[in-house]
Amino acid sequence: MKKTVKTGKAPAAVGPYSQAVKAGGFLFISGQLGIDPERGRLVEGGIEEQTKMALKNIEAILSEVGSNMDALVKTTVYLKSIEDFAKMNGVYEGFFSSDFPARAAFEVANLPLGALVEIEAVAYLPK
Repeated sequence: MKKTVKTGKAPAAVGPYSQAVKAGGFLFISGQLGIDPERGRLVEGGIEEQTKMALKNIEAILSEVGSNMDALVKTTVYLKSIEDFAKMNGVYEGFFSSDFPARAAFEVANLPLGALVEIEAVAYLPK
């Protein structure tokens, strides 16, 4: 059985997709940009601020299903510039209190809305 997940504490989808979909014991979280959900636009300040906001948006979606970042088993990080990898990592590391999820990170040609980073995630929800 699959169920879509939506919260007003994360930005609305900017296209025909769901913020997240719960299927079986997993939650598949769509790519999150550094969009401030209250203002509806990218946060200012660069890669670190956008990474922080994207991860806060993932946290908000996880919270909607009663979970947290420790449930993440896999993330994919899309970077506008691979030269931002170290700065992104510095912010990313601070969002986890236990073992890190598996991850891939790579540079892409472009991201929606001119974003510098997009992060998608998969969480395991055994309940």
